[in-house]
Parts: sequence; structure tokens; C-alpha cells
Amino acid sequence: MFDVLNKINIVLVESSHPGNIGAAARAMKTMGLNRLSLVNPVKYPCAEATARASGADDVLATARVFESLDQALAESSFVIGTSARERRLQWPNLGPDAAAMQLLQHAVVSEVALVFGREKYGLTNEELARCQALVTIDANPAYSSLNLASAVQIMTYELRRQILRAEGVVTETAEAKESLATAAELEGMYGHLEQTLSEIGVIKTEQPKAMLMRRLRRLFNRTQLSGTEVNILRGILSAAQGRKRDRSK
Repeated sequence: MFDVLNKINIVLVESSHPGNIGAAARAMKTMGLNRLSLVNPVKYPCAEATARASGADDVLATARVFESLDQALAESSFVIGTSARERRLQWPNLGPDAAAMQLLQHAVVSEVALVFGREKYGLTNEELARCQALVTIDANPAYSSLNLASAVQIMTYELRRQILRAEGVVTETAEAKESLATAAELEGMYGHLEQTLSEIGVIKTEQPKAMLMRRLRRLFNRTQLSGTEVNILRGILSAAQGRKRDRSK
């Protein structure tokens, strides 16, 4: 029943305090998770991380370190990012229970990721654009600052709790889903889309390009494209590029 947790990748982006990395590893092991990815940690490996792990040394030992978020998410087909504040451009926003259930449903058939941002300011809009949804942990609005390791503890507890509550629902719902495209496949499509839009004249200046691509990412992230659908869309883009080039001759 808990094997599904092995497909959930906890990703920490540019953590500044090694103690938080160790405490996050401890939180994960306590709830049965073991896949930890670190994106450009400020200081790691570090004795403080090992000390704060308090016996979760195996989680730290198998943690993978990446230079970019795209690399950390390359194998994931469904990604949820954490956010403590509202954004001007809205993403689907879930509570911890709904986010945990969606992660579990997708994890039955593919790799998934839960991404936590920097201690000081979280995830950037560009990083959130890699996510299909956001999760916000409700807190005191007068003091909503939540420690990174505490946030990991809350979400990993919620994942375990949801498994105990709805084992059958998780399996039944996920089995009906077609295999989703990985983050690497989606990034390839987004790059192809941006290139095509530039070639056919839809994108003409840098400033509108960033907002347009962010909105298009949000659109496609909501649809949860399968690998087959990504290939179809890229075929259409290639055809549009070919037609444009033929007209230019």
C-alpha cells in the first residue's frame, strides 16, 4: 500500500540552511518517503544536515543534487509546487489534503514531485511555471512564516494520511489515466512552441513573450498532457514551421 510513496520526489530548491535539509530528511523518513532531490543547495553535504537528520542518514545518502530545477523534474509527469502567497498570474491552488491525493493518484502510474522553495522567498514564477498546481498550507495571516522542514513534515504527513483514508480510490482513479508526459517532454514542447511562435510572428518582443509563455504553460499544465498528446502537438508545430519556411522561399 505504501509503495506508492517511493515514486514521490521531494525537491528542495536552493536551501540556504543545511540543518533544514537534515530536518526535511527526518520528516520524510518518519512518514515513509525516501526520495530527496536538492537543487543548488547553498551548503551540502554538511555535518549539520547529518546531525539534524537524526537517523535519516539513508535519505541523505541517496539524495540527488542537481544544478537546475528542470534537471530535478525531468522524470516527473506531475509536479506540485508550494507557495505561501498569492501570485498575480493564478495557478490551480490546492489545500494539503487535495494536493496529497492528486500526487498519490498520479504516483500509482508515474513519477511525481513536490517542490519546496527557498527559505526567504520560496519559488520564482518561472519555477512555478513548471508545476501543474500549487499547494498552500493555511497559517496565521498575521504570521504565516513556516519553517521549510515544518512544511515538509506537514505535506509528508498528509501524504501518509491520505493513503490510509483512500487506498482504493487512489488506485482506481490513477489506473484510468493515460501515461502523462514527463517534465522533460513538456519542456521540449514549450521550447518548440516558443520557437514556432517566434518564427510565425506571434511573438515579436521579449516582454510580451514571457507573459504569453507563462499563460500557455498554465493552460497546458491544467490539461495534464499525455506523452502521445505532446508528440501530436509537436507534429503540428513542425508542420507550421515547415509551411512558414515554404512561403519564405
